[in-house]
Amino acid sequence: MAGMYLLTAYLVIGAFAGTAAGLLGIGGGLIVVPFLAWTFEMQGFPPEFRMQLAVGTSLATIVVTSVSSVVAHHRRHGVLWPVFARLLPGVMLGALFGAVLADALPGRGLRLFFGVFALLAAAQIGFSLRPGPHRALPGPWSLASIGGLIGAVSALVGIGGGTMTVPFLVWCQVQVRQAVGTSSAVGLPIAVAGAAGFVITGASQINLAWSLGYVYLPALAGIVATSVVFAAVGAKLAHRLPTRILRRVFAVFLAVVGLSMLSA
Repeated sequence: MAGMYLLTAYLVIGAFAGTAAGLLGIGGGLIVVPFLAWTFEMQGFPPEFRMQLAVGTSLATIVVTSVSSVVAHHRRHGVLWPVFARLLPGVMLGALFGAVLADALPGRGLRLFFGVFALLAAAQIGFSLRPGPHRALPGPWSLASIGGLIGAVSALVGIGGGTMTVPFLVWCQVQVRQAVGTSSAVGLPIAVAGAAGFVITGASQINLAWSLGYVYLPALAGIVATSVVFAAVGAKLAHRLPTRILRRVFAVFLAVVGLSMLSA
């Protein structure tokens, strides 16, 4: 019976994350990570690797769920593939580095980092903070370096990097639609490299049934099963509900999550 309750919890987390992603255009990692951390606590997993397991599993879900998003943006000519190619080496190396760093950090340190990031994301979403176009895209080496920073931070908090990639591209005079589409494409290699890093680093750290390193397979399956379906539901609701108000509500939710992470 306990297993059924846990499966239900994973399905609900996926539904919540998928709806938010479709409704607000926000990646589900900021929802998946804290709820998984709390679920793993209820399961009695050792505190020293709960956050690593939550972040690694979140990245693994993004690998699966982001593919359809990338295809959809590509069909609408929303992905700037030359920009993607210049960001690619940096984001993959950065994501791998982020996974290694997450493994080295104590669980509380990773929790605090996530809490601070959630508060910053809440401010960005709640106040619609987005820089205006000010400069052209930098050269290949600079783009790769910026990609490395985006990849590392994304891997540390279990997201696809959209909260950083989109504002950066808009700042570099990329149209919002193409910034979102390119960010969606960039999120896939971040998730692949980050999840692989968490699998590798966690393999020698934990011995947990149904896990691949820091990726917990039952949670991965449950979240993916509902997030894909409910992302489509959220996208339909986006045309009927006041998304501006909902973004502010979600920002308050993120602020509460961030503060709870900092105070735990």
